[in-house]
Amino acid sequence: MALLEINDLRKSFQAPDGSRHEVIDVPRFSLADRTQVALSGTSGTGKTTFLHLIAGILTPDSGRIELAGQPMSALSEASRDRLRATDIGYIFQTFNLLQGFTVLENVLLGMSFGPGADRSRAEALLDRVGLSGRLHHFPRQLSTGQQQRVAVARALAHRPKLVLADEPTGNLDAANARDALALIRDGCAENQAALLLVSHDREILAGFETRLSLAELNRASTAGQGGGNQ
Repeated sequence: MALLEINDLRKSFQAPDGSRHEVIDVPRFSLADRTQVALSGTSGTGKTTFLHLIAGILTPDSGRIELAGQPMSALSEASRDRLRATDIGYIFQTFNLLQGFTVLENVLLGMSFGPGADRSRAEALLDRVGLSGRLHHFPRQLSTGQQQRVAVARALAHRPKLVLADEPTGNLDAANARDALALIRDGCAENQAALLLVSHDREILAGFETRLSLAELNRASTAGQGGGNQ
């Protein structure tokens, strides 16, 4: 059975003129356990919206999202939050680190919403990503590449079944992008987590055996709808 199953997923947003613009219209998508898949998606194809729907951050207009046998799209907001805290790791393009907390605290706080904070595991993950000497630094004291490493450690800390990565190398130079991608993929493999990564970078996409086009999956994109950063 697939880890992630999506059927007839639709999401639209209201435009300033009051009209509805459909951003997501995905008839079917599935992701097997422990697999790594890259989705190509340019601006306006609904890539961030798609990942937010899978994570339960947004609710769909219609359709079904099932993660690890749980109907994400049918759960209450509180239940979605709990499922996300235990089963999903999310790596954001802008990292979304808490600026008032240290590197170690950012990872521990991420764990606290799921199975609970585990300092030993948090320190081991930060050592794995090369930040054992930066545990008590704040995000503002780190380089962009180091901040991304913290985000990777935080996403893996609670042993999720699925890691979602939204343009995770978009703010990095080429060398740091390669390093970050290797950390993400190796970390998912070591933790037996599936990976769904969205990128428009051809070099990043070329490294994946399984590559799909979000625009082809998404009928809303082929219809020329959606826009902005969604």
